[in-house]
Amino acid sequence: MNNENKTNINWYPGHMAKTKRLIKESIDLIDIVYELVDARIPFSSRVLELDEIVKDKLRLIIITKSDLCDLEETNKWVNYYKNLGYEVVLVNLEKPNSYKEVIKKSKEMVKDKKEIKALVVGVPNVGKSTLINQMTKRKVAVVGNKPGVTTSLNWLKTNEGILLLDTPGILWPKLEQEKAALNLAAMSAIKEEVIPIDEVAIHILHTLDKYYPSILKERYGVDKMSFDYENIYDIISKYLHIPYTSGEVDYERISNIIYNDLKSNKIKNITFDRL
Repeated sequence: MNNENKTNINWYPGHMAKTKRLIKESIDLIDIVYELVDARIPFSSRVLELDEIVKDKLRLIIITKSDLCDLEETNKWVNYYKNLGYEVVLVNLEKPNSYKEVIKKSKEMVKDKKEIKALVVGVPNVGKSTLINQMTKRKVAVVGNKPGVTTSLNWLKTNEGILLLDTPGILWPKLEQEKAALNLAAMSAIKEEVIPIDEVAIHILHTLDKYYPSILKERYGVDKMSFDYENIYDIISKYLHIPYTSGEVDYERISNIIYNDLKSNKIKNITFDRL
């Protein structure tokens, strides 16, 4: 898992290409860009082409899902981005008033505007729809724990003096960094069929072993990861009481359990990206 240039995943649906084009066409209308990233993967979940797309517009990095991350590690990223000159807020969008921090910071950054026009952008499943629904105080954006829910650009009005331009989640054309691609897959930002589920599950296990061995032990009964995956899966199968299929470990079922443990937020207080 250390060869970060091994995987070359092509996943660039037509609506993502269209999104980039529409953003470029609308960018002159924008006062500020809300770039949402996942607190568990504050680097992997950034849109690498965003600088090129939004040019020199004001940028507010909104780090979401603070309730699921390892705060000590994620705060290192907060300080890192601040040191690069970005404005940053760390929020838990599961709390009803979390959006107020975004409004406060927006009005500090954009002064003397009767109505602030904000572009909301980020990879899939990072919380854009949740933020928009909070700021507009009505369910105008579909929320889903899977990529590809939003598919068009929409202007949405709030009662806070901010007009939002919603976008579908976008990713760069080729996920050339293996670790970033697997991190995105682990956090449900990439459709399940793009990367084999067993690769994602193994990546999750290795990352837990490296950073959170106590979670690996408590959740799956594994003391230490090895590259003998048949043995590792056999340990997990016995620990979770997963019956064998035709006398063999049910590898697919176990991989799905591991993947869904993150998807359903059963595993918390983790940050996979490290400075």
